[in-house]
Amino acid sequence: MFFPLWTYSPEDSEVFFGLKSLYFTDVDPSQGIEERVYFPFSLVASLAIASMVVTIIEITKFENRLLQMKLGALNSLLMAATMGLGVYFATDLMETKQVAGAYGTGLFLPAVAMICNVIANRFIRKDERLVRSVDRIR
Repeated sequence: MFFPLWTYSPEDSEVFFGLKSLYFTDVDPSQGIEERVYFPFSLVASLAIASMVVTIIEITKFENRLLQMKLGALNSLLMAATMGLGVYFATDLMETKQVAGAYGTGLFLPAVAMICNVIANRFIRKDERLVRSVDRIR
């Protein structure tokens, strides 16, 4: 949410383009322009917030492992959509502004979160299998 998805700032100019998950910033000090565009870029932020909420719910439902696995799958879809929209908006801005900017940290963090989510789902599944095997022994 707080790290930039894409930035462009040439060394010889004070012009700056920046894409965060909530808005796109266009700064040109020579003309006295600082413009922020919220829609449609705020869709990335809303998906990220939804993913955070699902994550918190998923963590608190530790007693119901089947629900946890379903929430983990939903969370993976939300994070994939967040990352996909971020890449789409960044590449669209590169084509529109005809500049080659740099992808920011905020674009790669959902990928790290997806990997952590997959690992968590794997261990939840492993725990569920262990509990079912112990129930059979009784």
